[in-house]
Amino acid sequence: MRIPLSIPSPDPALAQFHIGPLTIHTYAICILVGIVAAVIITQRRLSNRGAESGIVIDIILWAVPLGIIGARFYHVFTHVGDYFYKGANLWNVFAIWDGGNALYGSLLGGALGAYIGCRRAGIRFWSFADALAPAMLVAQSIGRLGNWFNHELFGLPTTLPWGLQIEASNPKFPPGLPAGTLFHPLFLYEIIWNLIGVAIVLLVARRFRLQWGRVFAVYLIWYGLGRSWLEAIRIDPTSDGFLGIPANIWASFVAVILGIVLLIVQGRRHPGLESSVYVEGRGPRVVAKSPAAEEPTEVEEPAVKPTSLH
Repeated sequence: MRIPLSIPSPDPALAQFHIGPLTIHTYAICILVGIVAAVIITQRRLSNRGAESGIVIDIILWAVPLGIIGARFYHVFTHVGDYFYKGANLWNVFAIWDGGNALYGSLLGGALGAYIGCRRAGIRFWSFADALAPAMLVAQSIGRLGNWFNHELFGLPTTLPWGLQIEASNPKFPPGLPAGTLFHPLFLYEIIWNLIGVAIVLLVARRFRLQWGRVFAVYLIWYGLGRSWLEAIRIDPTSDGFLGIPANIWASFVAVILGIVLLIVQGRRHPGLESSVYVEGRGPRVVAKSPAAEEPTEVEEPAVKPTSLH
């Protein structure tokens, strides 16, 4: 049933396609494109402060895998009833290809991976986090397109002209509602919120010359506020709850509080600018020739001069 002045959901066949024996999910492609965009943006922001080219790759080799693991396990343990019941196949806990990933879990796992990667690369963790903040919002916006292809992440019924069409045969369609009911397109709302957030984060960071993790703090506050509202009107299957409040709303509150604490604490601990994105004693690697062997060897430059991070 086609409804005028509404947002149609894509043909279900577009949610995945096959290349030989491989099944490629459109959602996964959106996630990968988002990761690539985040890498490019983060690298450019770090390079503007003197970091060597390609340093972000060294960090995401740790951050992305641990982020995926964190995203999966957060989803599983906030949907306990879907995985732990009498007769359940516990291997489904690891079946990430069947869907089920959570952004807050990816933040936790990715933060651990980024910390490890930064330590190995000699980059200050908070410098990396600040460079990543607007890139995260861009990546999340691209990733949310995958929810549209999956016919998910929708909210309460609406008669607004941008209501989202969800077929009544969809397992996520709320029982008791008539076919043709339109829903708030939460995936679209989050895309818009995140893209506005990119501008907000960059403007605030430039205006107040934020460093030492305070740019990332603004990201946490902005994203947490938006996500808490979206989760409050979400009706497709979401996370388990506590005291009648879904886990994702609690996580959003935690993100906002953590952002505020980080903003205050780091502002008091580090009132000045960072001397470099590199930890003390480390610097970008450059290639120099050994006088004896005439073979290229790696040396490290001294830390670059203080610059602001925009």
